[in-house]
Amino acid sequence: AQARRAYPYDEIEPRWQAHWEERRTFRTPDIGDGLDTSRPKCYILDMFPYPSGAGLHVGHPLGYTATDILSRFKRMKGFNVLHPMGWDAFGLPAEQYAIQTGTHPKTTTARNIDRFRIQLKSLGFSYDWDREISTTEPAYYKWTQWIFLQLLKRGLAYQAEVPVNWCPALGTVLANEEVIDGVSERGGYPVIRKPMRQWMLRITSYADRLLEDLDDLDWPESIKEMQRNWIGRSEGAELEFCAVDQEGHDLGAKLTVYTTRPDTIFGATYLVVAPEHVLLPSLTSEEQRAHVEEYTEVAARKSELERTELQKEKTGVFSGSYAKNPATGEIIPIWVADYVLASYGTGAIMAVPAHDSRDHEFALKYELPIIKVVSPPNGNCDPEEAYADDGIMINSSSSSSGLNINGMLSQDAALEVTSWVESNGFGKKKVNYKLRDWLFARQRYWGEPFPVIYLDDTNEMVPLTENQLPLTLPELDDFTPTGTGEPPLTKAADWVRTTDVLTGKPARRETSTMPQWAGSCWYYLRFMDPKNSSTLVDKAKESYWGPVDIYVGGAEHSVLHLLYARFWHKVLILIQYKNLPFY
Repeated sequence: AQARRAYPYDEIEPRWQAHWEERRTFRTPDIGDGLDTSRPKCYILDMFPYPSGAGLHVGHPLGYTATDILSRFKRMKGFNVLHPMGWDAFGLPAEQYAIQTGTHPKTTTARNIDRFRIQLKSLGFSYDWDREISTTEPAYYKWTQWIFLQLLKRGLAYQAEVPVNWCPALGTVLANEEVIDGVSERGGYPVIRKPMRQWMLRITSYADRLLEDLDDLDWPESIKEMQRNWIGRSEGAELEFCAVDQEGHDLGAKLTVYTTRPDTIFGATYLVVAPEHVLLPSLTSEEQRAHVEEYTEVAARKSELERTELQKEKTGVFSGSYAKNPATGEIIPIWVADYVLASYGTGAIMAVPAHDSRDHEFALKYELPIIKVVSPPNGNCDPEEAYADDGIMINSSSSSSGLNINGMLSQDAALEVTSWVESNGFGKKKVNYKLRDWLFARQRYWGEPFPVIYLDDTNEMVPLTENQLPLTLPELDDFTPTGTGEPPLTKAADWVRTTDVLTGKPARRETSTMPQWAGSCWYYLRFMDPKNSSTLVDKAKESYWGPVDIYVGGAEHSVLHLLYARFWHKVLILIQYKNLPFY
């Protein structure tokens, strides 16, 4: 009791928190509003939290405590410290919670943000609450929409028919990372693969810059390595194989495969196409059609992560067609297997089972030929395993094609084969990436509306003008999935029906919304100038505060959030903010 009277903790902390709140102790002045720019700066940022209904979990204050200590230390050292907080509040979790409770996501999101804010303030963290932002506020997502329009103008946003992870129960497309063992990460609902027309962002156009600029970043090497692996640059060749029937008659189709090992072409004993390959229906014989259709239906229920898991048992089915190996002239079978993805390379591979572990496992299971064409430099290798390293070429010549690479080192042989296929019209040198264009649409209500319309008479897509932003979400009582694949926004008939302001023609709005990643791609810039209604961020303020000095968050966001943010940052540099530091 005496200790309690001497040290009334439950009184001291609230009293000082009230003092900080009243005095705005941790407010960072703006340039031109009392900020002494002759002092050094330190921009310390926590990764935007998603304000869930459960409130803070123990992982939140774990990281926030570290950044708070550093912020207080830097202030005491005479630095101008920018240490803001905001909310990544759009997205599927809020919408699902709203559907389950029958409460509008706008209402639940505001309530959850209030709860998070109270909890964070009760912990005494020194955030500048005057700079608080939320991705769900029209004043914020006006600029998210503005960035999308800039991407669209430069051909970096486009629409395409792509295979997606479709969850009928959730009524939306899910990212690969949101699908586990064929069901949605949230809710455990079945997920299937189906083609849908979607908005895409051409992040692959920036693949080389995203890769090369990593060398200059002062980031942990492990994070940079994760991005390098995700981008996955590789050099190889695209090779063409003519499709034929069992007797060698031309079927009038050519299969293009991508390989990083063109030197092993003489060891290609079969081809494999992805279940989604556009040529598969025409390559499937009538005798095999039922088997192929059954297999592709099963594959459609698997995520890409499941399909490419190295430890999983390889499965496949014969298509009923064959192809001619351009180097050997041999007729080899075309199989369908889910370990090949339509989204990587060309969606077809030449299988070299003697020198690739997956192909080797597949060939053993289905009793397909295995021809060794690379010998280790020392001649020693396990005859029961695939030898995947470089070596000396053997069994690699053909009098009919005139190609002979026997005795060459693998790297020299690869160059020779690439030159041969280019000169004979069978292929070309090719640089490829594991990185895919960014699927940038969700069939849900709670997200940023796309600032485009479609003319009724021509179906032409027309972007909104910048003075029409923000395009705000309509109030919608029924935001449950339609069950048809149509987004919930189709229910807002009065909002969907509109008029093109330039021509006066009747039109309709886009009813898909942007993914949760959209708003989180650029918030670090908005914190520098959160109240600016005329531009995304004032150049003078960005020039002083940028770049972010310390950014703390989960490493699991290294290859999505951080990579997407770097992509948008590089586009913004080219568009307008030419003085932005590189990321």
